[in-house]
Amino acid sequence: MANVMVLGAGAAGLAVAAQLKLRGVDSVVLERGPGVGTSWRGRYDRLRLHTIRGLSGLPGFGIPREYGRWVRRDDLVRYLEAYAERFDLDVRTGTTVTRVKPGGDRWAVQLSDGGELTARTLIVATGYLHTPVVPPWPGLDTWTGSLTHSATYRNAEPFRGKHMLVAGVGNSGAEIATDLAEGGAASVRIAIRTPPHIVRRSMAGWPAQMNGLLLGGLPEPVFNKLAATMARLEVPDLSLYGLSRSPIGLKTRLRTSRYVPLQDVGIVRDVQAGRVRPVAAVQSFTESSVQLADGTSVQPDAIVAATGYATGLRELFDDPALFDDTGVPRVHGGASARPGLYFLGYDVTLGGMLRQAAIESRRVARSVRNAL
Repeated sequence: MANVMVLGAGAAGLAVAAQLKLRGVDSVVLERGPGVGTSWRGRYDRLRLHTIRGLSGLPGFGIPREYGRWVRRDDLVRYLEAYAERFDLDVRTGTTVTRVKPGGDRWAVQLSDGGELTARTLIVATGYLHTPVVPPWPGLDTWTGSLTHSATYRNAEPFRGKHMLVAGVGNSGAEIATDLAEGGAASVRIAIRTPPHIVRRSMAGWPAQMNGLLLGGLPEPVFNKLAATMARLEVPDLSLYGLSRSPIGLKTRLRTSRYVPLQDVGIVRDVQAGRVRPVAAVQSFTESSVQLADGTSVQPDAIVAATGYATGLRELFDDPALFDDTGVPRVHGGASARPGLYFLGYDVTLGGMLRQAAIESRRVARSVRNAL
């Protein structure tokens, strides 16, 4: 038995465990994967943080300068490993939680091996990018091509010489499309349901993250107008190539769908050069083709579904009132959702997920310490 248990050894889970320890509270951190930062370990090879190193470190131990301004995936994993070691955190890997139930003044955590652990305080930090989601497209089960979710895509090598369709134009989808184009795919199309907000990762050395931090407090209409103006100045009009500007304001999309803008790390160049061709959203499948929303069809050899994730939390808890329609906790980031139950790492901001995890870890640690 433990007094405090943390689910998830990603950035948020490690940060809150470290903050608890600094306040004299020990915790046990349960992680389903083989090591800390499991979700980062599994992402595509070329991935770098879209936030700068100096604003992405966790409390008490920053990311080393030698990792550069835009930290690589593998360097971030090394940093998280070093973070857990620095604070001597009790991380138990290979531990998959299948169910969480309240029991008296404790929380019971059921494990996939049939075991059970209990704790007076449970902190859930498994993240909103937990469970890959593929839409229930009609006819998908009859299609004879291959489909890979972006969660398991690593690099372009298996798709060299193939005709590819990437479904989804978020940051992962756009970067994977560029990776495929550079990596020898015969052709690359990217299917777009809602036009993205595209921003340059940095302009004259000024990172887009800083714009989000400095301007994020503006009223929604003002921010939307300013963001649209900046996009017109920074990013060329790609509507002639099939990629129009978003008709919905950036802050409106952030509020209504937890949307973050698409940072350009090659997609603008590749669309202009014809290496990546935008097409309409995926509508349905036949045995040999993919039907698109504009009535056209394509015949790719393979699809990468960059179609997002679910939190997976509603499958863990019996209490549906804890979560909204998307599975995100209604109360998170500081206050307790139920006595002894906290969630962190589920807020999407323009300041970056790692910076937000650092902020929330301090709030939750204070709340837990005060409640013990």
